[in-house]
Amino acid sequence: MEKVRRVERIAALTKMLVDSPQKLITLNEFCDYFGIAKSTLSEDIASLKRAMNHFELGTVETVAGAAGGVRFIPHRRGAQANQVLRDVQARMQEPDRIITGGFIYMSDILYDWHIMSRLGEIMMSRFADRQPDYILTVETKGIPLAVMVARAFNKPLVIARRDSKVTEGSCISINYVTGSSKRIQTMTLTKRAIPPNSRVLIVDDFMKAGGTAKGMAELVAEMNGVVVGTGVLVATEEPNPKLIDHYESLFTFHNINERTKEINIEPVWEPEGE
Repeated sequence: MEKVRRVERIAALTKMLVDSPQKLITLNEFCDYFGIAKSTLSEDIASLKRAMNHFELGTVETVAGAAGGVRFIPHRRGAQANQVLRDVQARMQEPDRIITGGFIYMSDILYDWHIMSRLGEIMMSRFADRQPDYILTVETKGIPLAVMVARAFNKPLVIARRDSKVTEGSCISINYVTGSSKRIQTMTLTKRAIPPNSRVLIVDDFMKAGGTAKGMAELVAEMNGVVVGTGVLVATEEPNPKLIDHYESLFTFHNINERTKEINIEPVWEPEGE
């Protein structure tokens, strides 16, 4: 490889780490790729660590030992997280989003990867200590956020279906009662999706009473897995309590005034200055 300047090498190093969040890459891989000594690479990593910490863009973590290396953890906390939440709140409160019946149109936000990638990093940061093995959601609108949470964790995404498909082989199905409409619905997951004793983080786009999240938790239990947390994009203020005891939401929906076109939705703010 043609010799490059240090600043160019650090730029390439940053790109490689950010493209593979949470993945441990050995120092030898980088040394071979850049054609440099470990001492030189260590200086580059130290500079990158300082920059990421200073600008609160994430954490560059080194792991010592023969099986060690370096990885990038895309934390998004504090003031930076709150700015993202503030921007999304402003979009959610646009008056033309109100749909007759007290609903909000959110599809354009849910399918905007630029927004979802940042919200996924915020949610990953809130559940970082749970160390999930799998991220579970149910089709369909919860998928974009769950994809980004799975990417931030560098863990597999599992999607429960409303009906079984022959192409997925043997499945486990459960019936659950939706908390809001009290309707009985079916949720299905292939038996191969989650091995026994796996740690599972549940992610969804919206929670009213918590019936869907409770159904996913029951599905995990049927597969002998362990639910380590539940995260949703938006949770309603009422009813309270929900059908599940513990969950994290990025936003709390209070109410809509269809006469004044006001949408009362508030972020669950991150602590700042810590």
